[in-house]
This record gives sequence, structure tokens and C-alpha cells, in this order.
Amino acid sequence: MSSLRYTMSNDQSKSTFDELRWVINIRKTLEEELDEEDGDFSVSIFNVPKLLMASDPDSYVPQQVAIGPYHYWRPELYEMQRYKIAAAKKFQKRLQSCKLDNLVDQLTKLEQRARACYHKFLDFNGETLVWMMAVDASFLLEFLQVYAMQEGAKVPEVSSSMSHLVDYAGKKSAHNAILRDIVMLENQIPLFVLRKMLELKFSSLEDADNMLSLMFIGVFKEISPFKLMEEYPNIQVSESVHLLDFLYDVIVPKLDQQPETLEIEFQQGDGAKEGKEEETSDSSNVKQFFREIWKLLSKLNKGPVKLVKKVIVSKPLKVVAQLPWKIVSNLPGLKILKQPVEHFFFSEKGDEKEGGGSTSNRLMNKSPSVEEITIPSVTELVSSGVRFVPTKGTISNISFDAKTRTLYLPTIGLDVNSEVFLRNLVAYEASVASGPLVIARYTELMNGIIDSEEDAKILREKGVILNHLKSDKEVANLWNGMNKSLRLSRVPLLDKVIEDVNKYYNGKMKVKIWKFMRAYVFNSWQFLTFLAAICLLLLMALQAFCSVYTCSRFFRSALKSE
Repeated sequence: MSSLRYTMSNDQSKSTFDELRWVINIRKTLEEELDEEDGDFSVSIFNVPKLLMASDPDSYVPQQVAIGPYHYWRPELYEMQRYKIAAAKKFQKRLQSCKLDNLVDQLTKLEQRARACYHKFLDFNGETLVWMMAVDASFLLEFLQVYAMQEGAKVPEVSSSMSHLVDYAGKKSAHNAILRDIVMLENQIPLFVLRKMLELKFSSLEDADNMLSLMFIGVFKEISPFKLMEEYPNIQVSESVHLLDFLYDVIVPKLDQQPETLEIEFQQGDGAKEGKEEETSDSSNVKQFFREIWKLLSKLNKGPVKLVKKVIVSKPLKVVAQLPWKIVSNLPGLKILKQPVEHFFFSEKGDEKEGGGSTSNRLMNKSPSVEEITIPSVTELVSSGVRFVPTKGTISNISFDAKTRTLYLPTIGLDVNSEVFLRNLVAYEASVASGPLVIARYTELMNGIIDSEEDAKILREKGVILNHLKSDKEVANLWNGMNKSLRLSRVPLLDKVIEDVNKYYNGKMKVKIWKFMRAYVFNSWQFLTFLAAICLLLLMALQAFCSVYTCSRFFRSALKSE
């Protein structure tokens, strides 16, 4: 296959293009594809979507070591080859019944299956790919055995040549750099390669799976932000496709019965559409102002307001309400009363119609709106009486109790590895998941409630965030930098939490007043112009009055009377 790409890349020069060789390679490639037709091998190791890669390349491109073919030939990573070779020699010594050559022969049978796992075309021949897999897998297993030791498994000591890279306490910078690299989406290796190598080492596939489970759980405890899980789901290694897939399943267990959800692609035209809606709403802010005042007065039931309401709901006026209101409301002088009267007499019926379907049904049949995506910040929620309580678990433990005004969030520990891990989980989820983007939705939730350093500080003081970074500002920057995803999808659990929080927050009187003033007063140039005109008329009237009557005489008499 490498010769195929080589000859194709040189088709611009007819002097070096070997047509016969090109035909032979095409025929060989087609025969190899046909041989694997009976196998069901799906792509599991993807390229990071361009939108995510552009946002922060260092979080998706390995910095220390390349595992697998995507970044194998990068010069700055090739210096790790000496440690890979040392790990391969060490692994060969531990094989009980065969040498590395025999292992490569076993992996050769899995070559086409390995190629099928990669989304990118692998531009080298089968022998190169198999040896690459054997060497990289040896290095990876040598590195991962530290985590098996932490889980209590009896494994040989790490070779002296890798002692400065592998750190039992996980405090060395080189160790953390490699740890970040091995969980990157483009730096994965098919899990069946690791299983085959350990099967030859232990002479038992069951023992190989047990060892891999210990290694992977140890990696999860080290790099996952969800440090305080009470129990781990029983994830079978044989059902995972690579390390990152296993870690994803631990955080987001696979659900057999998961409701279908709607997804929307980000479109560039959304901003223009929102701007148009804002113009339309702004043009009617004065009407909205009077309508909101009427809504507030209609809720009062004391004193004169109670008497006025009795008069309004009397039978004569109800008869008036039955008149052709569309015609009457358009008469000069009556337009200003149209919105309040319609709201008072017809809002109840309208609410009944809107409440005909359940909230969940409406959510599942509509795309997420801006109100459903946004959520107040931690500071705003605390000022409105919301309490934050940490829980032991993952995303499935997020909930909001409106009665006690408590938002339950899983305890999350953030360190130098957390951002890379979370970003690659989002990238993998966006590439492979056909259902809701749970991790992406969780990052949107955290990004929504953490807007500033103060928000991060409050969550740290409440115990929701265990901050191992330099400052609370770094925590805020971490979440605020993870606001890009390829698509939006509904996650019923998280959508319900966001809906309940917004409903509680928006129901507070001071929030209503502030939103009312901001929407209909501060942002309404029409209302401010109207108010300025009224003030100007009053001043003109005062000036006219003083020009006819001597105002100073009235002021003097008022002062003397005091």
C-alpha cells in the first residue's frame, strides 16, 4: 500500500511513474479489501475534528511519544524510539514461549483488522505497520504496568532505562506528559493488539483481560477529573476498542435504552437570525413595558387594586370583552390597552393550550434554544439562594432540588492533565457517538456556571472543585476555553437540570425586575426618548408657568411657612 501512495504522489512526473506497478498495487489492495469483507471492523481511531483542533492544537497532538501511526514519523517524537526499543526488549524477555518475531507473526494475521480501525489512510506496507504496533504496544504496556502495581497486581519492576519517564507517584513532568499523550484520540492503538500481546505473555486471554482492566482503572484514577467515585461500572475490556474508549465508558456508561435525541449543526446564520429577532423585539419595547406593568399589577390583590380588579372582571366588562376585539383594539386611543386586556382575559386559556403537552415531549420535538443552553453563573445563583453540594460520582449524579434550592454537582479534581483528557473525550464523543453528546453537554454546563475567577472560587470553597492548578483563574479559563463543539444534542438528564435551575432563577422577583428593567428600560432607546420628552414637556410647562406667575413669590411664601 505504501508503494501505491508513493507512485500516486509522483504522477506529475511521467519519467518516474510506473504504470504497471500502480496497477499491481491497486489489484493487491482490492484483493485485500475483499478478503476482509466478511469481517465487521468499524473505524474507532479518528482524526480530531478541525474545529476542535484549531481551538487548541496542543491538547490533541502528542508532545512526547507517538503511539500508533498517525504521528509516528514526526521528528520531534522520534527521539522516544530508543525507549520504545528498550521496552520491546524487556517485553521479549518476559515472553514465556516465543520471541518477538513470533509475536509479530501473530500480529500479522491482524494487520487488516488493525488498518480498518484507523480513519486515516496508512501510507506504509503491512510489515512496517505490524512492527510499529509491536514496538509501540510494548512501550505502552511497560508504562501502564505502574498503574497495575497501584491496583495491587504483581508485576515486574520498571526497566532502569525508563525509570525517569515512569513515576509511581505520577509527579514527574515527563510522566504526566506521556500520560496526556496516551489518552489523546489520535494516539490510540487497537485494544485487540494489547490483548494479543498479553495473551502470549500470560498464556491466557482471561489473565490478559484482568491485567488490562487493572491498568486501565489505574489510569482512570490518575487522569480522570472524577476522583471520588464510590464504585466503578463493570466495563469489560473485550468490549472496548482502545484505552480512550474504555475511559469514556467508565464516565458515560453505555445505555441500552437511550431516548433518541435531536441534534443541530452550528450554522453561521444563527447570529443574523438572532439579531433580526432582537430588532423586532426592541421596536416594541414600549408596548412590552406597559404590558409587563399590567402583569405585575394584575398579580396584586390588595387595596385599590383589588377593587379595580373586581370592576374589571364584572359582567358588563366581560360582555365588552366578547366584542370583536381585533376591530375595537385597532381604534385610535385603544391600541395601548390591547396587550394588557388580552393578557388579563385570554392568558389563562393560552396557558392551558401551552400546557397541553408535557415538558419532556416539547423538549424532544424542538431544537435547543438559547434559553435552554444558557444558565446563570455561580455568583448569580448563590445570590438568588441556590446552594452547591458536591457528590461522589460522575455526570449521572447531577441534579437540582427546587424545594431545598440545592444544585448537586460531582466533585471534580482539576490538574495539569484534566483539560487534555476532557478535550479528547469530547473529540472522541463527537466522532463516534450517534446519540447525545453527554461529555460535551457537561462541559457546556460547567462553562455556563463558571464565568469568572469568583465563580471558580465559590465552587472550590464548596468542595465541588478540587483545584490542583495554580489559581482559580486557571480553572475559569479551562472551562471557558472548552465552549466549542461540533453540534448540540439533547441530554435529558442535563437538560432537565438546566431547565429547573433557569425556572427557579427566573422566578425570583428581583431577577424579574432586573430583567424587566434591562429589557424594556435600559435597552430601549424608544422608552428613554419617551421619558426624556416627558421631562422636557414638564420643564417647558414649568417655565411657561413661571413666565406668567412670579415663581419666586411662591417659593418665598413656602419657605416662610416652614
